[in-house]
Amino acid sequence: MADLTAGDMAPDFTLPRDGGGTVSLAEMRGSPVVLYFYPKDDTSGCTTEALAFSALADEFAKVDAKVMGLSPDPVKSHDKFVAKHDLSVILASDEEKTVLSAYGVWKEKSMYGRTYMGVERSTFLIDRDGRVAAVWRKVKVAGHAEAVLKATQSL
Repeated sequence: MADLTAGDMAPDFTLPRDGGGTVSLAEMRGSPVVLYFYPKDDTSGCTTEALAFSALADEFAKVDAKVMGLSPDPVKSHDKFVAKHDLSVILASDEEKTVLSAYGVWKEKSMYGRTYMGVERSTFLIDRDGRVAAVWRKVKVAGHAEAVLKATQSL
């Protein structure tokens, strides 16, 4: 799929989530949604990012924004991740990688000369009407949650 940009409709989805049950983008219409894609539960960068978004949960709540992390890890892994770090963000599981592909974040990556498929750390800010308002690709974790909060507050 072509890369999503600001103004595009955000692809809808329903996925299993931490704590049981499912989460759907359509159910969140009417609120801004911060949808961040990350490679793997409980790795250093992903933990730092999840903790940063969790630390700002009250600030996101003040503008009625929902924050959701999404990775290909199974729900059981998400549950351990949430419990270990006391996370307050929703974590959705996309083991089939359909949503990762729809958002264009399931990419060929390379490390130490080896190529493999993986998640490109990216964040999509989705407005109350379900349209992409902003996109951050190849995210560097430091300061990212704060930048996303600032953009969310201006919606």
